[in-house]
Amino acid sequence: MFEKLRNAFSSAAKSFGQKELKEKDIDAVLFELEVALLESDVATEVIDSLKSDLKQKLIGATVEKEQIANIVKQNLRTHISNMFDSAGKVDIIYNIEKKKSIGEPYIISFMGINGTGKTTTVAKIAYLLRENKFSVVIAAADTYRAGAIEQITEHAKRLNLKIIAQNYGSDPAAVCRDAVLYAKSHKIDCILIDTAGRMQTSKNLMDQISKINKVVNPDLKIFVGDSLAGNDTINQAREFYQYTKFEGSILTKSDADARGGAAISIVKVTSTPILYLGVGQEYKDLKPFDKDFFLESLFGAEEISTPQPEIKMSQTLIPVQQENTEKPEKIGEKIEPQVKPNEISKPVEKEQSKSVPQPETKPKSEIKQEKIHVKDEDDPFAGITTKDIEKYSNLYDVPQPENDKDAKDLAAKIKKWISQGRPKPDESAKEQVIDKEIEEETMEQEDVKPKKSRSLFGWGKK
Repeated sequence: MFEKLRNAFSSAAKSFGQKELKEKDIDAVLFELEVALLESDVATEVIDSLKSDLKQKLIGATVEKEQIANIVKQNLRTHISNMFDSAGKVDIIYNIEKKKSIGEPYIISFMGINGTGKTTTVAKIAYLLRENKFSVVIAAADTYRAGAIEQITEHAKRLNLKIIAQNYGSDPAAVCRDAVLYAKSHKIDCILIDTAGRMQTSKNLMDQISKINKVVNPDLKIFVGDSLAGNDTINQAREFYQYTKFEGSILTKSDADARGGAAISIVKVTSTPILYLGVGQEYKDLKPFDKDFFLESLFGAEEISTPQPEIKMSQTLIPVQQENTEKPEKIGEKIEPQVKPNEISKPVEKEQSKSVPQPETKPKSEIKQEKIHVKDEDDPFAGITTKDIEKYSNLYDVPQPENDKDAKDLAAKIKKWISQGRPKPDESAKEQVIDKEIEEETMEQEDVKPKKSRSLFGWGKK
C-alpha cells in the first residue's frame, strides 16, 4: 500500500540532499514535491502546509550535506504525525460500553456516495461489535437503491442479526426511528444505520441525511470513502462534513491503494480521524487505522539513537590476586579487593602480603585504605595523622620501629611532641625530658606481654 506516496517523500528527501540549502534550490525541490504529492492524491491544503513548514526550517540551516535528506524526511514525518494527533481518536468500543452502562443504545450512522462499499462496511462493523459481545440491530435506511434492502438483509442473516426495514420509497428517517424504538425496548447495545448513497453535489439528498441525523441524533457519524477515488474522495469528505459534521472516516479498498494521499488529506480538511481501513471482502477485513504503521509505510522505521552507557569505576576494579602496584588515578579512589567466598573471613592485608611485597613507605591513598581495616585498640599510632608521623620522623631522623615496644615508644614520643606544639629540634628543650618519661613508662610495663599491633606503616609486625 501507499507506494506512490512513499516514493514521493523519498525522492524529495534525496533531492534536498543533492543541493545546497539556498532558497532558489529549495523552491525547485518543493515544486517537484508538490507535483509528486498531487499525483498521490494529497490535497492542496496539505501540500501548502508541508511546503511552508519545510521551507521555514531548511532556509539558512547549518547542517552537514549528508544529513539533509534525513532531516527532510524527519520533518515530513513529524508534520504528518502532528496532523493525525490534532485530529484526535474515537474509541468505538469504549463509547458503546459507556452508553450501555446507562441503559441507552449507541447509534452509528454511515454516509457516503454510491459505490464506496458503505453497506459492506456496515456489515463489517456489525461483525466487529458482535465479536466484542455487543448486541446489534441494523436499520435499512437506504430505501432508494434497487436491491439495497435485500443486500443488507442478506448480511444480517449471515451474521444472525436483527434488521429493521420498510418498503422501497419509505421515509428513511422513519426507518431509523423504528430501529431506535426497537433497540430501547429490547435492550440492544448498538444501532447501525445504513443510509442511501448520494452525491455531495445533490443539495436535496444532503438535506435529507441532515434530517435523519436530527431525528435519531446519532452518537457517531461516519463517512465512508473509497481510497481509489483519489481527490474526488477528499472533495466528498469536505462536502459531507459541511452538512453533517461527521466524527470520523472509514476508507475502503485500502489494500489496493498505491497512492495513500486520501488518508492524510481527509484528516487535514475535516480535522477528524481515520477510524478504520477496509482491506478485503471478508467481514474480518476491517483494520483499525494505526498512525505509526501508516508513517512507517511511508518513511520506514523511525531511527532512535540510544546513548552508549557510561563505564563506571566498578567495572574496572583490579582484583587482589593480580600483581599490580600502580596507584589509582585519583587520591582517595577506593579499589576494593575481590575475595573468593571461602576466603571472606581472612584479613585483606594477609592476602595482599602474599602477592605484593610491603614497601617501606606507601602513598597517602593506600594509607587511607589500610586505615579502614585497622582497629584503634591494636594500633599505637591511632589518633596520630600520617603527616605528623612523617614530619616527626624527618625532623628527628627516627628509624623504622623493629618491634611492638619500639612502635609504642615512638607513638608516645610523637603524642608528647604534638602536645608541646610540634617544636623543631633546635627549639626543643624538652626532648630529653620526653625520652626520660617514656623510659619510665616502659619500665613499668616490662613485665606485661605486649599485644600484637599493626600500624599504618606496617610497623610492629613480628
